[in-house]
Amino acid sequence: MSANIIQSYAALEAGAELVPYQFDAGDLAPHQVEVKVEYCGLCHSDVSVINNEWGNAVFPVVGGHEIIGTITQLGSEAKGLKVGQRVGIGWTAESCQHCDPCVSGQQVLCTGEKKATIVGHAGGFADKVRAGWQWIIPLPENLDPESAGPLLCGGITVFDPILKHQIQAVHHVGVIGIGGLGHMAIKLLKAWGCEITAFTSNLDKSDELRAMGADHIVNSRDANDLKAQRGKFDLLLCTVNVSLDWKAYLNTLAPNGTIHMLGMVLEPMPIPAGTLISGAKSVTGSPTGSPFALRQLLQFAARKNIAPQIEVYPMSKINDALERLHSGKARYRIVLKADF
Repeated sequence: MSANIIQSYAALEAGAELVPYQFDAGDLAPHQVEVKVEYCGLCHSDVSVINNEWGNAVFPVVGGHEIIGTITQLGSEAKGLKVGQRVGIGWTAESCQHCDPCVSGQQVLCTGEKKATIVGHAGGFADKVRAGWQWIIPLPENLDPESAGPLLCGGITVFDPILKHQIQAVHHVGVIGIGGLGHMAIKLLKAWGCEITAFTSNLDKSDELRAMGADHIVNSRDANDLKAQRGKFDLLLCTVNVSLDWKAYLNTLAPNGTIHMLGMVLEPMPIPAGTLISGAKSVTGSPTGSPFALRQLLQFAARKNIAPQIEVYPMSKINDALERLHSGKARYRIVLKADF
């Protein structure tokens, strides 16, 4: 078998079960690195692309963008990496490196030839994966490779706004939706030193959330509970993908507070201008993060011993794992272990 043949699991059409799929990746490009997959986190974004919910999927889809593995090949232009090194790959596989966002260190906002790891590109539901060398993120030696994968998408998604909004230990941050992203947000904010309020529709999670670091827990379905939070939060991280009572949540913000959108809510958000103006409040959003932010996150997680709470499935049971994710029963992130 050619060294360029990749074994994978792919969805051949929208919504289909994943099936074994083999393809020839061709010669490694000079700027690329090839990684042998050890573990790959399973993310709701994988499901969205497999089901073509965003209308941008390119079939067959080989999902998987929370990848941990070891380098097997280096292109001639790759720098600062070595064969055998353990690394990670997240949502982005390529960026142009010459547009204004790229040269300013915001490669995640690349306006040139950017490629998502699982859109028109083969991801980590495979024995090997390739990406541009700048997006190959070295894994600190004391970070557990089994649980590190979800940090590369879900983790960076909630970590990047902490950096962007210059959050400090004196700030009070709320997390809306405590699933795969939300539970990592609580752990990171706890290590950051913040006061944390978890907004959840499932109060059965309360003990778990306190153990993760939540100081307060609010029933997100209780209007009176929401009213009691008026004027408290410097930042709200919204990880859900459903519409909420946005006016009520805006009222929970302190002056200069921000709701930061991380979940892909597909319906337009009715935002009263008067509420924004009177409290100098804002609504923002962001994708994942730059290679530098990813390196910062992994180093911080290693130093503070932060790890997502995971369930592990062999990659050969990928459809069972997808069903577990779809059912909403995962606590809190699923990781696939390569067993090709």
